[in-house]
Amino acid sequence: MDKPTFLNNISTISIFIMVLLASFLLTTNTKTKLSNRLFATFLLLTAFDLSSFFTEKYFETNLNFELFRMTISLLIMPIFYLYVKAVCHSDFQLKPKHLTLAIPFAIANLVFIPRLYLATTIESIYIYEHFKQMLEIRFFYILAELQYAFYIILVFIILKKYKEIYLENYTNTNNSSYKWLFQMTVFFLIAHCIVLFKSVIRYTDYNVLLNSSNVIIGLIALIISCWFVLKALNNPDLFKGVDSNMLLINEVVISTEKELLETPKSAEIALQIELVKKYVLENEPFLEPSLTIQDLAKQVNIPVRDLSVLINHHMNQHFFDFINEYRIQKAMQILKSPSKSKLTVLEILYEVGFNSKSSFNTAFKKYTNQTPTEFRNS
Repeated sequence: MDKPTFLNNISTISIFIMVLLASFLLTTNTKTKLSNRLFATFLLLTAFDLSSFFTEKYFETNLNFELFRMTISLLIMPIFYLYVKAVCHSDFQLKPKHLTLAIPFAIANLVFIPRLYLATTIESIYIYEHFKQMLEIRFFYILAELQYAFYIILVFIILKKYKEIYLENYTNTNNSSYKWLFQMTVFFLIAHCIVLFKSVIRYTDYNVLLNSSNVIIGLIALIISCWFVLKALNNPDLFKGVDSNMLLINEVVISTEKELLETPKSAEIALQIELVKKYVLENEPFLEPSLTIQDLAKQVNIPVRDLSVLINHHMNQHFFDFINEYRIQKAMQILKSPSKSKLTVLEILYEVGFNSKSSFNTAFKKYTNQTPTEFRNS
């Protein structure tokens, strides 16, 4: 099988998988409807972009279609950015202002109108022969790279803040949403680097490298599309967002410096810390796997913001570290209890509030420098 045929085959499979998954996301009933629709739109735009592997040979006779397909790629990263926002923020809603994200797409099409979209048949032949040298095309590639760099940096910033807020307000360290988005962003970055390499060698005479890069891009697209499906099958309840109005604790402290001058003195803060610790120890709210700082705040009758400052700032701990410390202490008691020696490690981790073996082992080793089994046998 020659390279063009192989490339067409893997591209066909990739596009089929993406369209199939997009159709499922658009028709399924779920609480994450907005993020699913955005992800489906992202998949459809990506599939349309991949169709270039089939349409390049019709470029000369379908110039306008190919130009429009090129500009559609300028919508992929804005949609991905909105998707990340929708997954990270449970209260995210699309607003009219988000239409401004399509400005690069509009600009590119406006630039193409005079000499490209309105070109005559004879002019189209000239454009086909000098396509790479045209100023409009070079402008498009520069615009596309600047846009990509802008959004990829923005997405990593959002993910970083999301992770920090999540750690300060939730106890479940098995944050599949963050892992999913971070891994997907890294994969896209790698794939884009290969596409950028392809765009660079397009201006050289290394056609062998160009063909090889096309095959690599096709294979990556196939791998990623299959990965999407496996993720959807293994994690049907994948997404858990945080409130977009939440601030990092250092932002809370900085933004309320004047209020902090009037906060309780160190003795009163120490008393509050003692009361919270006593409550957690006696009532064991940490046994609830989905415990959040909002839940604990209601139980101890302290405003969420004050409790967050108390734990994350004055105690210098993330909320999940604070709670998991009690879970580990409880697990240590059970592991050393002769009456519970028949309990497996898996049964124990569920009993103390964890919901995955990996997160339990990580937290246990962080706290004791031993695995649960090593601790039980010591």
